[in-house]
Amino acid sequence: MSFFPDLAAPFQTLLDALAGQSVVVVGHARPDGDCIGSQVALARVLRARGIDTVCYNPDPVPRRLDFLVGDIPFFQQDAYLEEVRRSGSRVAVFVDCADHHRAGAAARELFVEPLGTIDHHIGRGQFAKHEVIDSHAAATAEILAGLFFDFGLPVDAETARGLYAGIATDTGQFRFQSTTRRVFELAGRLIDCGADPAAIATEIYERESFEKLELLGRFLSSMRLECGGRVCAGRLRLADFEETGALPEDTEGLVDYARGIDGIEIGCLVEERPDGTKASLRAKHPEYRVDLIAAEFGGGGHQCAAGLNTKESIDELYPRLMAAIAARLKAVDDERK
Repeated sequence: MSFFPDLAAPFQTLLDALAGQSVVVVGHARPDGDCIGSQVALARVLRARGIDTVCYNPDPVPRRLDFLVGDIPFFQQDAYLEEVRRSGSRVAVFVDCADHHRAGAAARELFVEPLGTIDHHIGRGQFAKHEVIDSHAAATAEILAGLFFDFGLPVDAETARGLYAGIATDTGQFRFQSTTRRVFELAGRLIDCGADPAAIATEIYERESFEKLELLGRFLSSMRLECGGRVCAGRLRLADFEETGALPEDTEGLVDYARGIDGIEIGCLVEERPDGTKASLRAKHPEYRVDLIAAEFGGGGHQCAAGLNTKESIDELYPRLMAAIAARLKAVDDERK
């Protein structure tokens, strides 16, 4: 059985291009489980093939995902520049990141011409020389797991752990509509390779900080019903982080509380940042295409999960975003008639 037959040729081409190179695996800003898990897994497989590989992210590895890293070096901008001065430049492969936008301005300057990208997001046109993309996959880790098994590449327990974590987090613990038979088949194969679902779940979901719970309280108290009760949106301001001591990474998963309310079709988290505003959108059904809503503000994502960053203030963005969501709901209603 082949998990990703359509990706076999581009993946083989990418592997051939990486032979004999020094590689940096690049992930996106505010990395999540799929990002870190995919970076670790790809780095471990490339190292097993004798390819010198490190990882780069614009932001630190979140505390609850640090258990995935093992002996793989992770760098941020200044440390990476020092690494380049010490050991020389590297070719870049982006994972869970189909364009420079998700990796930030510094990554655009550091990795002007990426050699490859492996992702389940659709980018903004041709990005890397070799692209391995399947927008129907639930996670980048699902693509990597399938290709590793298809190609008979070594998947040890640590690699399996990273891939399983990526799949589990991006499928909402196997609850989202992106969860398919293939997802479960690959998860089972990864368990056979040494991934421990209970241990992984404990690390990711049962090590929350008290500061994050305080931030959750702020988010819950800010939630409002919009668009005739079909949308639930909450806001977090800079003061909420300062007063609780929570970190930006502590917003991970908060938007799902808004989406999870009975009768809500779209959940939204609007977050004030020092340089503008970030918004996360989650829909219960793909017909709402929150990726199209995010695209109106320069963002993107998937049909049921998308995000955006803007220089606007939170008070400027919020009403415009609600208006865009309302227009999308109306368009869906009109299509149903």
